[in-house]
Amino acid sequence: MSKEIQISTDYITLGQFLKLADVISTGGMAKWFLSEHEIFVNGEFENRRGKKLVPNDIVEIPEFGSFIIKS
Repeated sequence: MSKEIQISTDYITLGQFLKLADVISTGGMAKWFLSEHEIFVNGEFENRRGKKLVPNDIVEIPEFGSFIIKS
């Protein structure tokens, strides 16, 4: 089952999402995390911390879980 992550804006960047979802503790860790872990957005590999995530996007991080963006 996917964890729901609520956002109050039109979109959130992947780097901001990682912090909001408590995957990383600081925003500065995003670049490192993306270089060390595989992340899939809607089933496609993604490694850009500036990737815009919108409501209903599904983010999957092996060993961390599956998340769905909600507004």
